[in-house]
Amino acid sequence: MTRRDFITILGSTVTAMAWPLAARTQQGERMRRIGVLMAYAENDLTAQSWLAAFRAALGKLGWTEGSNLRIELRWSAGDADRLRMLAKELVDLRPNAIFGVTTPVIGALARETRTIPIVFTSVSDPIGSGFAANLAHPGANITGFMANDPALGGKWVELLKEIAPRTVRLALLFNPATVVPIRYLSPPFKLPHHPLPSRRVPLRFMPRMRSKALSPPRHAIQVAASS
Repeated sequence: MTRRDFITILGSTVTAMAWPLAARTQQGERMRRIGVLMAYAENDLTAQSWLAAFRAALGKLGWTEGSNLRIELRWSAGDADRLRMLAKELVDLRPNAIFGVTTPVIGALARETRTIPIVFTSVSDPIGSGFAANLAHPGANITGFMANDPALGGKWVELLKEIAPRTVRLALLFNPATVVPIRYLSPPFKLPHHPLPSRRVPLRFMPRMRSKALSPPRHAIQVAASS
């Protein structure tokens, strides 16, 4: 996802977060609290730019840190154990809403609360992950915005076949610590006019992922799935 795409989605995300804040305002509370859980390291420049855009979007809606808003920010730096600990820590603070980025973050938050509103971005398959009942009516306490639609999988295959027409099989790389991206493997990748055999390749460690990605089978294309 490009920075521009993320910021565009972020604007809608902030709007979605505004309703629990506004509801609490009507109850007479002065300072609202938002939890933010990031899967990245605090010195990650891209994540910092997203956070700056998040704060700016809140400001346009009248929510200013230190005035009527407090942001509880946590960084897990890719550590799964730390992520679970921080998710519990944020939920225990009872914020008005929580914003999270990536599937592992939302999974950790979902295990901790079924009442605090959670808004996400950069989740590959919210339905397959159990975060939403369906896209039109998510239900429960979790909603958000997807960067990709599984229906685009077929288009990806068409483009790959145009680039490498001799391709005869497809491998989908994914992180099993998040969710098996079944929806990206089923009908979209099995188009009648592009019957490419596909298989799932679970990769847990980046060095291993790099080595496999750099040495693909001949006439094969590998697709890395996002978290």
